[in-house]
Amino acid sequence: MELQHLNRTAWAALSSVEKEQYLQELTELPEGMAYEGLRKFERYGRCTETGVFSYEQRDFVFVPGDLVTLGWDGWHEGMNEETAIDIRETFSEYGVHDIDAYLREFSSPVREVHISPMLVECQARSLGWFEVSEEEAMAWDDGELAKEWEKFKQSDISEYERYQHFRLVRHEGGIRIFWFNEDLTLERLKEETEKTGFSLLTEEEWEYLYGGGCRTLFPWGDSFDYTMKLKHFGRSISDIVDEDAEQDPDPSMFEDDGRAYDLELPNFFGIRFEGDPYRCELTLSQTGELMPKGGDGGSLICGGLGPVAGFLPATVVYYRDANIGELEWEELIDGMYYRRVIRLS
Repeated sequence: MELQHLNRTAWAALSSVEKEQYLQELTELPEGMAYEGLRKFERYGRCTETGVFSYEQRDFVFVPGDLVTLGWDGWHEGMNEETAIDIRETFSEYGVHDIDAYLREFSSPVREVHISPMLVECQARSLGWFEVSEEEAMAWDDGELAKEWEKFKQSDISEYERYQHFRLVRHEGGIRIFWFNEDLTLERLKEETEKTGFSLLTEEEWEYLYGGGCRTLFPWGDSFDYTMKLKHFGRSISDIVDEDAEQDPDPSMFEDDGRAYDLELPNFFGIRFEGDPYRCELTLSQTGELMPKGGDGGSLICGGLGPVAGFLPATVVYYRDANIGELEWEELIDGMYYRRVIRLS
């Protein structure tokens, strides 16, 4: 069977030897991309044995294609009582009483889509910021970096940013420097990506990669997982709720416990997502227009909706940010990420 015709069921039925044979025979890959071997990824009760490739120190995974139903217009299982009470009480304070209608309004429509098999970059990269050496940064400096560089070295803070200019980050005893990519446009990004043999994700592909074609609100079901450790909240929500049942939150309750953030871990395809509502990932609509996914720039969480409601843009598979048209490109790319794919059709 041709690789492009293998859906997930047919792919899973192959032996490891057969899978390796298919993957090793892939042609027309960018020069320097190498097959590293098979790996098994498990998450949310699903498992995929697939191939890992490397290219310029970046990992890619093979994702089998499929004919899937995407979008959301109603419940598959329905929220459990804890999630329902949490969301309804939170949104009712802001005048939202019909939660189902609200979720339908901010979800992509239900449609049947054929997804091609792909090689997908495992970790997205920042669109607005790129790392530079100290020599490069100082050569571009207009005087601001040199002044803040010395202050930063003498301080004990972990990160400093001059808005849309430069960012200093402590890392393993050193200091990494990131510069804002103010000259980048969407058209330029498309051209540079295609020149190297890659493509940018479509909204349908992103939804498939994040939810695997699930019909539930979240990749794991219709109810929120309160055991997750979420960025900006340090520990799991259940720990915080249990300890704070009868008193106002104390800042120390949100301190990081050293455990990895659950939403950043590889999913059942081996792909990592940002898991942060302040960030979003660049995807394109069917007409080639910008359609960010996986975050809303922090609008809900900054609005005081709390962790569950505030994280809906980063956890709901088919969430669309309806306010995207209100922001300028420079504002969007400050917290936007992107990943490259190779469609094998």
